[in-house]
Amino acid sequence: MKNFIVIILVLFLSVSCEKALVKQPKRLIEKGKMIDIMYDLSVLDAIKYSNPLSLDSSDTSPKKFILQKYKVDSLQFAQSNMYYAADYENYKDMFDQIAKRLETNQKKADSLVKIEEKKAAKAKKKNKGKTTESAPKLNEVKPLKKSSVDSIRKTMQFKAKAQSKK
Repeated sequence: MKNFIVIILVLFLSVSCEKALVKQPKRLIEKGKMIDIMYDLSVLDAIKYSNPLSLDSSDTSPKKFILQKYKVDSLQFAQSNMYYAADYENYKDMFDQIAKRLETNQKKADSLVKIEEKKAAKAKKKNKGKTTESAPKLNEVKPLKKSSVDSIRKTMQFKAKAQSKK
């Protein structure tokens, strides 16, 4: 009886140690393209997090737009993502590359913001001594376009609904 239990235990351990890999899908997205898609989706998530209303106003789904940009359907993306996620080290490397890209783009954006702030400060100092009319004259004011008024009205209605739900 002991031998039988030992044999079953050895068989169980040998079978359980085998890697259970996800089969490669027929339409696997190449690694570089997958990194680009995941990068764009990461940026999209950051936009949603920082300003949720900015993406709600669009009629199309931003995720769907990104998948169309790379000519990939959602099933193909999901299967490829599952395939890459099965290999932890490879998947981690992909995310490290995405994080590095995000960091370099963040540095570029920060430097551009600093340059614009310096330009604005110089312009403010330059205009400080001058007295000019900043308000437009009555005959220079142009009426808003109907589309602008409609979008403003929709935004105000959306905000009112959101506040009334609270």
